[in-house]
Amino acid sequence: MVTSSTKPNEDHELGLTRLFDAPRELVFKVWTDPKHVARWWGPHRFTNPVCELDLRPGGAILIHMRSPDGIVYPMTGVFQEVVPPERLVFTSAALDSDGNPMFEVLTTVTFAEEGGKTKQILRARVIKKTAQAAPYLAGMEQGWTQSLERLAAFVSTQSEE
Repeated sequence: MVTSSTKPNEDHELGLTRLFDAPRELVFKVWTDPKHVARWWGPHRFTNPVCELDLRPGGAILIHMRSPDGIVYPMTGVFQEVVPPERLVFTSAALDSDGNPMFEVLTTVTFAEEGGKTKQILRARVIKKTAQAAPYLAGMEQGWTQSLERLAAFVSTQSEE
């Protein structure tokens, strides 16, 4: 369930708050275990044939999102902070066909326990961008919203196990 959303402003900053019907430790695990992240990351109907996370400050992130039409969208990143099960801070960059970053986003995700449920607040702020980034940034809210919808569906299957 989305409890609040702020659209990207001219500086491309986005905030999304969700309440998951699952314990905080589980939601944090689903954000940090690559085999789980590969199942929910990206817009609807995307897959992640590559999903590598080095879960420590300075650790690398590498995810290749494959669209339904087969196009692969690679992204890299670096964890800035990892505070289990409370907070993740990471940068991420979408790469162009030559492997160069088109833009870089600083993302902060916090996880708070609320009566057996988890309140997750995600803030994503563009910190660098190139001219070719505009169409990708225009879809930032939709992309994150769909990823979080997929996350909610995935978490519900995990809490039943």
